[in-house]
Amino acid sequence: MDFALAFPFPFYLCVVAVLWLFLRGWQVRVEGWGIPMMAVTATAGSWYLMDPIYNDYTQYVREVGECNLSNGFWEVLLFFISLGVLSPVMNRKINADLPGRGSQVIQMMRNKEIEQPHFQEQITRLSTALFLTWAGLMVIALFRVDFDFMGMFFPYLSEGDKPQPWGRNRIGGGIDALFSLAGYVQMMLTALLGVTIALALRPSSMLLSGVGFLLAVPFYLFDRTRNTMLAVLLPGLMALVTLRIRSGIVIRLAVLICSYMAIEGWMKFVIDNRDQGTITQALKSGGTQDAVVKSRKHLGFNMLEELGFINYFIESGEYKVNWGTRYFAEIVNPIPRVLWPGKPLIGIDYAIARGMAYGNQSAESGGIAASISTGMIGQGVVNFGRILGPIAAALLMAIWVAVLARMDLMGNDLGHLLLYAIGLVLTFNMGRDITLLVIYPFVFGWLLLWWYNKSKINA
Repeated sequence: MDFALAFPFPFYLCVVAVLWLFLRGWQVRVEGWGIPMMAVTATAGSWYLMDPIYNDYTQYVREVGECNLSNGFWEVLLFFISLGVLSPVMNRKINADLPGRGSQVIQMMRNKEIEQPHFQEQITRLSTALFLTWAGLMVIALFRVDFDFMGMFFPYLSEGDKPQPWGRNRIGGGIDALFSLAGYVQMMLTALLGVTIALALRPSSMLLSGVGFLLAVPFYLFDRTRNTMLAVLLPGLMALVTLRIRSGIVIRLAVLICSYMAIEGWMKFVIDNRDQGTITQALKSGGTQDAVVKSRKHLGFNMLEELGFINYFIESGEYKVNWGTRYFAEIVNPIPRVLWPGKPLIGIDYAIARGMAYGNQSAESGGIAASISTGMIGQGVVNFGRILGPIAAALLMAIWVAVLARMDLMGNDLGHLLLYAIGLVLTFNMGRDITLLVIYPFVFGWLLLWWYNKSKINA
């Protein structure tokens, strides 16, 4: 592809903006908000700038027109500029009560903090609490799947379909909210067990965390959903590379490269075979040998395309900017539908505009065959239009940057450090939508930490 001919001028301005944000983030990394801002920048850059390189940009032009894609790049540029301006502002406002504190993660890396007895004592207590909580939750899960022990913990040995202990309809009702909560808690516990095994130096802690993680993680690895795989695998990997390995940058990079190749290879295998039966069946049979299927790229990595569609629908009048309705639906999502039967649905209007109003249109499915992600920046555009929308999305992500910075600045206690690791990983999944549905594991972890700290004070 001839990039000079393929991409419009604002694409290159976006590349310059990304480089500037990375440089700025690196300069202020010790202040806590630099690394989170770099994570958000990498997320938006991957979903919107790598998309046209990885996928077929000329196909996008045929679908929605070059003008709508060019406008999309201008919106992405406005997002990057707004993110750079708003991140330090939000950090000062949210973390004003933590003056003079620096990044605890960087300090721990420099001081070998995890080798200290007090740190390992925290790991010991946490690994025990995580394992017992996870085990209790699994008792309930096993009851709901008729005690399919092999399917829950050893899906790679099971012949049947993967059990779904927390399955529910798209709309939900009754006690479905509790099942959703259990699913997010299970994911959070699995990710945290991965972190504790990476940081534990005592054999008892390593054994307990290791047994829990090895039993918990196959539930996600042998599923079809890539974002949950990343959510449970990457926090532990980050902890291993940043805090546990002491062998220098070359070894750390080697571990990261090998891990990336393994994860990428497995996710590609899942993509190739998830429509042919269970992943276990595909693994036992060696996977599909269809050359056309094996040549397919990662699906869903197309947020610039969706931004082009959004601009096209707004321009043609087929979609109306909803002026905050979509964000409001995201905010009130935690309210159980049994308490608010008329709770707004998330993204149904855009799915209808994209032609998804066909197939199973029952009440349980929301009247659509499938939902469509609008993307981090596209979500802002459908809420507040082409100018205010990217700024609104940048404001939300700047707040997220400040929240993660707070976890880092308070990271001298293990709980905040773990939340920081989970939050950084979940940031990438927010590229498809800024939604509580992605960051629920972080939210529930923060609530548990708040309750724990408050109970200690009261005691």
